[in-house]
Amino acid sequence: MARVYIGMTIDILHHGHINIINKAKEYGDVVIGLLTDSAIADYKRLPYLSWDQRKSIVENINGVTEVVPQEEWDYSPNLRKYKPEFMAHGTDWLQGPLAPYRELAIEALNEYGGELIEVPYTEDVSSSDMHDHLKSLGTTPDIRRRSLKRLIAANPITRVIEAHNPISALIAEHTFVEVEGKKRQFHGFWSSSLTDSTARGKPDIEALEINSRLTNINEIFDVTTKPMIMDADTGGKIEHFELNVRSMERLGISAAIIEDKTGLKKNSLFGTEVKQTQDSIENFCEKIKVGRAARVSNDFMVIARIESLILEAGMEDAVQRANAYVDAGVDGIMIHSRKKQPDEIFQFADIFRRNHPSVPLVSVPSSYNTTTEQQLIDQGFDVVIYANHLMRAAFPAMQKVAQSILQNSRSFEADENLMSIKEILELIPGTK
Repeated sequence: MARVYIGMTIDILHHGHINIINKAKEYGDVVIGLLTDSAIADYKRLPYLSWDQRKSIVENINGVTEVVPQEEWDYSPNLRKYKPEFMAHGTDWLQGPLAPYRELAIEALNEYGGELIEVPYTEDVSSSDMHDHLKSLGTTPDIRRRSLKRLIAANPITRVIEAHNPISALIAEHTFVEVEGKKRQFHGFWSSSLTDSTARGKPDIEALEINSRLTNINEIFDVTTKPMIMDADTGGKIEHFELNVRSMERLGISAAIIEDKTGLKKNSLFGTEVKQTQDSIENFCEKIKVGRAARVSNDFMVIARIESLILEAGMEDAVQRANAYVDAGVDGIMIHSRKKQPDEIFQFADIFRRNHPSVPLVSVPSSYNTTTEQQLIDQGFDVVIYANHLMRAAFPAMQKVAQSILQNSRSFEADENLMSIKEILELIPGTK
């Protein structure tokens, strides 16, 4: 029998998929090139289901004889690899963003005499519309929690931004740009103790109790779907951290980052200007072990934040701690610096990657902010956190408008700096 290749995502299975498979069956055995998470991530949202889950669905569709991974959005590498006699695709790629991939597929087919079958596109169905409908219904804690690990595995770097309330989270969730035909977006949120405290007019000294912060995160989760990494400061006492891990996990938070300091929390960017004490390696390793043991699911990540470079304890101390924390079972390492250049961060990453090639590595480039994401990728970082930028943007904007109203005794002059009420209402789910 001849083979017919179809490249598909199939997160939400619908009759459009069945139509094209039924048409392909007329020409031979159907081979589905099932796009991997990494192939999808640069162009659209991560599927709800993992590749293995999607494979188990697809391989049980009548007429499908084989399911193989398609590692790129481009079909041509798999066409050259498997050399099917036919390839089937809907006519939706005759124009628009998929058109260049049609040309590449035709070129590959022509190289060995393959034939393209184009099936009329099923007009009354849209995976994107279905996704939007599902999104309006929300997500579950389990789906949200496990998505961070999938994002880290699928993306060259997972991009996370601070959200201190539901409206800032909505902005982060819906903002994206098109760059070279790919969709660039934030993959998740960062719950910062600094911005949570600042939003409430309180100092960043762990003044907000954990329940207050979790209440805020729950309100963010009410209107969003993306994963959350929580800044858990020092994690507190070991016994308290164990209980807090259970609360965070139950809510649907994907990861907690704890810093290896003790005593009254002081912001790291003060460095040695204020008294800050680093925890012992032995005690912090015990905290990591207790936190991980408290989890119900391995989807929840405990990530260690190393403060050695902040406190000028040296590179050797930072590397020693990283090795010990990994041995203790930590799910990732965040290395922090307040230098304007990334040299010491890159030096640490180089040493760390030689010892631990697969442990997730997190960067927070608040100080060394001229560093690009590509540079971080090249150095082996998996996650970048923009840790306080939405809060820092909101403050000067509000101050500017307040001053304008006072200066002019009316609000007209401030209009150019304001979002319209209509735009705000359109951003908030359920308004229409």
